[in-house]
Amino acid sequence: MSGGRLTVAFQGELGAYSHIAALKFFGSIDALPQKTIADVFDAVEVSEARYGVVPFENSLEGSVNETYDMLLERDLYVFGEVKLRVVHCLIANADTKISDIKRVYSHPQALAQCRSYLKAMGWEAVPYYDTAGSVKMLKESKVKDAAAIASELAAEIYGMKVLRRGIEDFISNYTRFLVIGKEQAPRTGKDKTSIIFTTKHIPGALYLALEDFAKRGINLTMLVSRPTKRTPWEYNFFVDFEGHLSEGHVRDCLEALKGKTTFLKVLGSYPMSTDD
Repeated sequence: MSGGRLTVAFQGELGAYSHIAALKFFGSIDALPQKTIADVFDAVEVSEARYGVVPFENSLEGSVNETYDMLLERDLYVFGEVKLRVVHCLIANADTKISDIKRVYSHPQALAQCRSYLKAMGWEAVPYYDTAGSVKMLKESKVKDAAAIASELAAEIYGMKVLRRGIEDFISNYTRFLVIGKEQAPRTGKDKTSIIFTTKHIPGALYLALEDFAKRGINLTMLVSRPTKRTPWEYNFFVDFEGHLSEGHVRDCLEALKGKTTFLKVLGSYPMSTDD
């Protein structure tokens, strides 16, 4: 997607992977870094930003729970998705050598994705609120015996040195980001819809709910359960499926689903990412 410069909020500092995802989706943007995922939703809700970009799931470490919770609680739409191949770099101040390093800072997800490498090197893993933020912190504090795990863009932005590239444990390391906004995306012909629902507490309730998709030939691309937080051992189901809300068979399916659920929220329809 391209066009004029938009104000786009994302979690983390400049150079964070969410920043890279925003650039990939929109092209040139006015970047609005935010401390937390909730802050990104806030920025869009009060119109400080036209859109927000938030991490949703990682191919290695799974769901980003805060994003799931915000999608449930807030009244914003999913406008798009971005799938980003995550390449982690070991980054340090210019005069730091690998032999100097004793500890490594980064977001907990990034540390987990580089777990084997950090263990092999014998370094202490220190959680920090953001990948790029850890690079910024090392730059400002001028620490010589520590490094950070972040993107190569973060190293460029803060004038830091990349000691190693591609230190993630698996090359199949992708993160899926969602673009959130106040409006829904138009139909493109290759779309995806995201919903949340809660089933009735009866035997076979989930089977009966999913039956409506199968009857209409609608392909599910994701099914994730999350605790409702209201009643122990009851769950909300987050579902992605192919199709757009403007299509008749999708509307019919959701109408039928209303009668088989105790809660149903449509998060929006949006173009499917073309990246695998």
